[in-house]
Amino acid sequence: MSIALRYAARSDVGLVRSVNQDSAYAGPHLLVLADGMGGHAGGDVASSLTIGELVELDGESHGGDDALELLATRLRSANDALERTVRDRPELRGMGTTVIALLRTGNKLAIAHIGDSRAFLMRQGTLTQITKDHSFVQSLVDEGRISADEAEHHPQRSLVTRVLTGQPDDEPDLSLREARPGDRYLICSDGLSDFVARDTIAEVMAEGQDVDQTADRLIELALKAGAPDNVTVIVGDVVDLGRGDAPPTAPQIVGAAAERHTAGTRAMPQSPAAKAAALSRTAAGEDDGEDDAVTLAEEDSRKGAARWFKRSALLLVILAVLVGGGLAAYDWSQHQYFVGSSQGYVVVFRGVSQDVGPLRLSHVETRTDVALTDLPDFYRSKVDATVSADSMGAASKIVADLRSEAQKCQAEKASGQSCGAAS
Repeated sequence: MSIALRYAARSDVGLVRSVNQDSAYAGPHLLVLADGMGGHAGGDVASSLTIGELVELDGESHGGDDALELLATRLRSANDALERTVRDRPELRGMGTTVIALLRTGNKLAIAHIGDSRAFLMRQGTLTQITKDHSFVQSLVDEGRISADEAEHHPQRSLVTRVLTGQPDDEPDLSLREARPGDRYLICSDGLSDFVARDTIAEVMAEGQDVDQTADRLIELALKAGAPDNVTVIVGDVVDLGRGDAPPTAPQIVGAAAERHTAGTRAMPQSPAAKAAALSRTAAGEDDGEDDAVTLAEEDSRKGAARWFKRSALLLVILAVLVGGGLAAYDWSQHQYFVGSSQGYVVVFRGVSQDVGPLRLSHVETRTDVALTDLPDFYRSKVDATVSADSMGAASKIVADLRSEAQKCQAEKASGQSCGAAS
C-alpha cells in the first residue's frame, strides 16, 4: 500500500500582536511548524531560518532507517544557523524557536519536536496529543504538583524550558510512528492550543471537512476566543494512493517565512534545494529583490476575512473606550495583570499590555529586584514580550519563579557554566 499526505497550512498574526513570529511549511513529504520567540528581537527570523533549513527534506529519497537522523541533522544545522545569525547580528540575541517536524518516509512518519508547540493525531475518532511540551508547567505535571487539567489554564504555561536557541544542548525529541490511511494530524502553535479547548479541537478534527476547511475553522475559533498570540496550524491527512486519491504537490508556506519575502505572484520553486535556498536567503535578509525572486507563500483568499475580523474587533475596542462603554472597558482592564520589564528589571503591571491611541491601559504595580540580565535568554525574552496573569497572586508567583531562575543562572555563571533556557 502506498500512502501520501493531503495538507493545508494557515497562519494568522492574532488579535494583538503586530508581527507574526510563527512559520510553517507543508509539502508532499514534510510538515513543519516553528513558533519563533524573542519578541521584536527576532522570533520571526528564528522561525524562518529554521524552516529554511528543514524544507530540503521534502523529497522521496529518504529511507525509514535514516529519517530520524536526517531530521536531527537538519535541526542541528538550523541551530547552528541561529548561532551564526546571532553572532553576526547581536541585536537578535535572545531569539529562538519551537519546532515540530513530520517527515513521511514510506508508510511511516519520523517526528522531531522541541518546545511547546503541539502535534495531535486523530485516529478512529479519538484525538491524542503525540508530543510532550518542553515547558515549566509540564514539569509541574510530571512531578505531580498539578494536574493536566490545571496545566491547561496555568498562568505560566507559556514559559518554555527547551527550544532552539543556537546553544549546543538544544536537542529535540525524536520518534517514529506508523502512518495509516484515515489518520489526520494537526500541528499547531500555542496560539491555538492555549485558547481553544481540546474537546473543541477534537470536534472540528472529526467533522469530516477537508483539510482546508478544517484549518480555516481552527484559525477562526482561535480568533473568536480572543487569541492575542500568533496562531498557526497545519492539518495533514494520510491518504491511500491506491484508491485514486490525488493529494497536492505544491508546497504551502505561511507566517513569518512567507511575510518576510516581498509580495508577488511568481511561482514557488519546486525542488527541495531551491525551496531551502529561497527560504534561507529570505530569513537572513539576503533577498536581492530581482525579478527572478520567488514568492514563498500562496495567500489564502480567506485570510482577508480574518484580517477584516481583527480590524473590526480593534475598531470596536477603540469605540468602546471612546464612547459610552469606555469606563466599563477601562475598569475591566484595571483588574488584569501582567509581568513585563522596566528599566532593566522585572516589573508587575496592572492593566493590559496594549494601549488604545493616547490612552495607556497599564501602570506599574510592583517593581522587583530581579534584573533582566540575570535571567536566561528565553525567560528574558518572555518577560520582554510580557506574561499575563489572572491575579496579583499569580503575577507574584511568576516573579518568584523568575527570581529562582535568575539565582540558578547566577550560580551557573559563577561556576563557569553557560546559562541557558533549558532546565
